[in-house]
Amino acid sequence: MNTRQMMVALWTIVRSEIRRFMRIWPQTLLPPSITMTMYFIIFGNLIGARIGKMDGVDYMDYIVPGLIMMSVITNSYSNVASSFFGSKFQRSVEEMIISPMPNWLVLSGFVIGGSARGLAVGIIVTAVSLFFTDLQIHHPFLTILVVIMTAILFSIGGFINALLGKKFDDISIVPIFVLTPLTYLGGVFYSIHTLPEFWQNVSLINPILYMVNTFRYGILGVSDINVGAAVGAIAVFIVIFFSAAMWLLRRGKGLRS
Repeated sequence: MNTRQMMVALWTIVRSEIRRFMRIWPQTLLPPSITMTMYFIIFGNLIGARIGKMDGVDYMDYIVPGLIMMSVITNSYSNVASSFFGSKFQRSVEEMIISPMPNWLVLSGFVIGGSARGLAVGIIVTAVSLFFTDLQIHHPFLTILVVIMTAILFSIGGFINALLGKKFDDISIVPIFVLTPLTYLGGVFYSIHTLPEFWQNVSLINPILYMVNTFRYGILGVSDINVGAAVGAIAVFIVIFFSAAMWLLRRGKGLRS
């Protein structure tokens, strides 16, 4: 395939993915905004009034970056996991695999589509948050960079989950038993400085902690960790996940009986 053909193929996959979640927007875009509104009301207004400030920042302002990042992570992941597994189940993915399209293009198409949904939900949640607080972004470039990198990383993770999954239940195991606990323990609602020293050290093992804190630093200018190291770690994880997904595709894992 020449460059023009590859760009057409890539855009076809991306457009199909975007149309898929936009066509059912009441199921893909609306529920996260309602859920996050509940978080803002319960944790921000009710509990936040009792807590006061966290790391010198009003509690409502403090949790906003974490809630935005949480919505980006879950939606980027679930979009690719459900979409690619559905294509696998219907065997339509086989047509892409045997076509002249290179594997990296197929992977990139689904990842861009998943990232688009994650970022779209993130924008919606950000808009909702403006009804509760007045955000002042301290580092716009870093904020945009880390949210895009996070969406890409978890879109690739969803792709790997869909590749290895053998039934529909398999694609819900990781979000329920891995992503949700790691997200809630990733500093969304609290600073790790409020924890005992032992649990602070345990928290440092959680990769989502670095994403949430880097995003929070971009918006509020406060963080529990080294931001430069966190951005580097996210980039390394993207390379590792992308390489693993490519290896699985080349081997036909989950695609061949």
